[in-house]
Amino acid sequence: MSRQRKKHHSPQKPGAKERTQWAKSPRFLIIPAALAVAVLFYLLLRSPSPPQPPLRQADTLRTSAEIVGWTDRALAVTRLFHRVYTPCWEGAYGAIGDAYLFSLTGDSSLFTFHILHNDLRKMCDGTWVDDEAWVCLAELTWWEITGKVNMGLVLDAARRYREVRDQGRLSNHEGFWTWYNWPPGARVGERIFTNSNMDQMATVACNLFRATGDRSYLQDALRVWEGDGRTPGIERQWYRGKGVWEGRHGRAAFGKELPWDGLGCASLAAALYRATGTAKYRDIAVATVRRVLDPSTGWVDPGDFYQIRMDGNGAFVNFLFDAYAIAPEDLAEVPVKVERMLEHVWTNHHGRATVTLHRVTDHGIRNGWNPQGGEEGYGVGEIGTVHAQGEAARAFGVFAYYHAQIGSQKGR
Repeated sequence: MSRQRKKHHSPQKPGAKERTQWAKSPRFLIIPAALAVAVLFYLLLRSPSPPQPPLRQADTLRTSAEIVGWTDRALAVTRLFHRVYTPCWEGAYGAIGDAYLFSLTGDSSLFTFHILHNDLRKMCDGTWVDDEAWVCLAELTWWEITGKVNMGLVLDAARRYREVRDQGRLSNHEGFWTWYNWPPGARVGERIFTNSNMDQMATVACNLFRATGDRSYLQDALRVWEGDGRTPGIERQWYRGKGVWEGRHGRAAFGKELPWDGLGCASLAAALYRATGTAKYRDIAVATVRRVLDPSTGWVDPGDFYQIRMDGNGAFVNFLFDAYAIAPEDLAEVPVKVERMLEHVWTNHHGRATVTLHRVTDHGIRNGWNPQGGEEGYGVGEIGTVHAQGEAARAFGVFAYYHAQIGSQKGR
């Protein structure tokens, strides 16, 4: 994600509620089948937790050509991510990718890492709203992928959502409804600032609605998109039609409202479609992805489809597949173009990159994917750090999952 380095401090929050402990899962399940699933889940939790294996010399010497298949590549990328992991929003990025990879592979070490050794519910309470949103999305993704039985993950996501909402960070004080990194009036020495990153909390609201049935979450998400009848939401504020989104311009993080050319809004549109079934959201998501992936718009490279001037590639890939998941026939180009993008990274732009995109010794991945460098954003030139590798684990994990799904469908 694109921004300046964050200072991990809290704004002054007069009257803010003290953090409550996450609630425990229900003790009894009525339906026998559900009880059986819960018992299996409990036994899995009680099983011995193997330590993370040391990095083997053979792993450090394997070249990109020797690691074949996208699943193996994703596992190689996430192995380093686990070594540099920190339990905050950067770690949540990779946790999302690992959830998809766990669904694909059933690799118990991924479950052990994020559910037992590094309990997602114990991740830091971030400073900006999107810090919390990435953690919530990781929790809700793992909840869904592991069979929707670990309600503690849902309850903690709801706790995080409720706390930032109670602080007033969902606001219309700039003339349209949107989420803000700080509540209006906060004295933190930073701009309050809104952009489509913050509105990932509206995506969280859609997912919480689907997990709990509580319509207040959906009402919040619709307020962000549609407004309230008096004050507009982000569609009227930013959307120009035919996949075009326009916000305030400026340097990444501070001053750029739509860091991925509006693609983050396509992810929210996809979540709203899944929550409501309203065709408009699906149509906007499809139009946005098509525009962003059209090289004539200037956002992606015409041959390898990487972002030319922006970081945040893990989110970028994830957002593309959020839209693809609701319209796979209309967006059949997505897996094809993302494969070209990731092949470009894995091969260091087919051996022609002037900056290192893929460090073969440990499979560290650079945060920016332009082979000549020059992007803007947050730590663009970093390789293998928790942010860069978390971004990469998210991109490779999500892609490996969908690539395998497509392959299995073709094999039927």
